[in-house]
Amino acid sequence: MNSLEKAKRKPTHITHIRVRYGETDRMGVLHHSVYPLYFEEARTDLLRKSKMSYKELEDSGIILPLRDLAITYYHPGYYDDILAVRVTLEEIRGVRLIFSYEVTNENKDKVAVATTTLIFTDAGTFKPIRPPADIVRLMLEIGNGE
Repeated sequence: MNSLEKAKRKPTHITHIRVRYGETDRMGVLHHSVYPLYFEEARTDLLRKSKMSYKELEDSGIILPLRDLAITYYHPGYYDDILAVRVTLEEIRGVRLIFSYEVTNENKDKVAVATTTLIFTDAGTFKPIRPPADIVRLMLEIGNGE
């Protein structure tokens, strides 16, 4: 793969999550409020692949609060389903990190899609900051893993 092809690849990761009983309603359907937790798990797994975990990022004085979350639901997730949560780092724009998500079940049915925007923030002042170049480089160099 040449350097241009590598630069066009967006960092992507798939996390598999089994729907637990306590995450469902009386009908055994995954509750809508649980999806953001699944997105967070997939996102932290992706960032862990950058050789800098969320914890290390926070220990360095940078936090990533959520600014926006948009979810569209297509098909129910059910108790004991194993869902694949694909997260992609779409872009780093200024102080913003934009991620997309696609959740599918074992039959490859699209369960939900979402986007989140996080803001690079100074942990001491809680003010937005431009991310250090080395952190951006680590995030953009995350290899694709399925």
